[in-house]
Amino acid sequence: MREETGHRVSSPEPSGAASKRKHHSEVRPQSRSQSKKQKLGFGAQTQTLKRHSYPKPPASNRFASIAASSRSRNKRSRRNSFNSDCYRKWTFASHDFSEFKDKVVVVSYNILGVENASNHPDLYSRVPWKFLKWDRRKELICKEIKSYNASILCFQEVDRFDDLDDRLRNDGFRGIYKARTGEANDGCAIFWTDKRFSLLHQENIEFRSYGLRDNVAQLCVLKVNRNQTESESCKEGSKTTPTKSRSLLVGNIHVLFNPNRGDIKLGQVRLFLERAYKLSQEWGGIPVIIAGDLNSIPQSALYQFLASSELDIRLHERRKISGQLDHSIRCEDLRYRNENVASTWMSISRPLTYTWSDEEIKLAAGSGGVADLRHQLNLHSAYLRVPGSCRTRDNYGEPLATSYHSKFMGTVDYI
Repeated sequence: MREETGHRVSSPEPSGAASKRKHHSEVRPQSRSQSKKQKLGFGAQTQTLKRHSYPKPPASNRFASIAASSRSRNKRSRRNSFNSDCYRKWTFASHDFSEFKDKVVVVSYNILGVENASNHPDLYSRVPWKFLKWDRRKELICKEIKSYNASILCFQEVDRFDDLDDRLRNDGFRGIYKARTGEANDGCAIFWTDKRFSLLHQENIEFRSYGLRDNVAQLCVLKVNRNQTESESCKEGSKTTPTKSRSLLVGNIHVLFNPNRGDIKLGQVRLFLERAYKLSQEWGGIPVIIAGDLNSIPQSALYQFLASSELDIRLHERRKISGQLDHSIRCEDLRYRNENVASTWMSISRPLTYTWSDEEIKLAAGSGGVADLRHQLNLHSAYLRVPGSCRTRDNYGEPLATSYHSKFMGTVDYI
């Protein structure tokens, strides 16, 4: 609602205002028999969900990932991109996924709501208004998405769903939408390629029902169409007998922005993960892909909760759960933050006890008197183990920025 993308689409015009930010991931679904523990991602272009013995990452980040896309931002590369049909280049992690026949490209993209753009002109004061107009941005967004050859799309801040639905149907997508409750007019949307997947189940979470504001989340179960799997196997010359169709769970969320309400943010993420795990178990322990705008930076306690599956909220100040208030937007600070990221983790994990009211604990943990949060999903960021430099990645392996406007520059979007 407040951010403009830190990525640029391939256009000679200033097109950062075409959308807010995006991640795209390439994921390889696994059969039920291949997995003992669910592996989930939340970050970029991934290629995973495989039964693999990952070495345990550092305590600061237990994510393990797969593949991501990156793009040089120097002036020369931008000039070259204007004359090229290739917007981005795939960058792969070192893991071998050759044994998997299926490839799924997942995109997570906060597209900047039309009303949010017009209601917050101070955030885009340097962007000419013509570049913020929806008709232009819609075409650029769809053109960008088409270049990825994606199979699953997770959008946030959608307030023109019918426009996107009509446009994406021409490219073979089907979609579902959930509007936020209250006065806001935007919501979340999930699209998938009709040729590749069939929708088996869908459900929404209205956080208002739990006293957690008007944000929403989506969950859907998609089945990989068997005929599609067979055709791809034939193309690859596989002699293996095609297996039965697999399914996977896709979750999409836009977490509350308000940096002061860490209790609400944690409560929303906790509920989202609890329901995702329960639903995946109901469908036979299927793999899960989590995507969305978490409005929290990689150095935050909320990120730590996702990465380590647990968090003692008493060790963290409520207003600093997301890390937004301590995050500077100045570009020259990026290198400094990278060099001092370890000390940041030490500071948020120091043995200090903060005071939380009974109501705040109940909102964050779901019940009073319980300060330890836990979830049962084994999450792995899509960017971890993907090659990058200090100019593109922080010490967690996440991008330096997925969101950029006049008051903020940093990473808040994940797969």
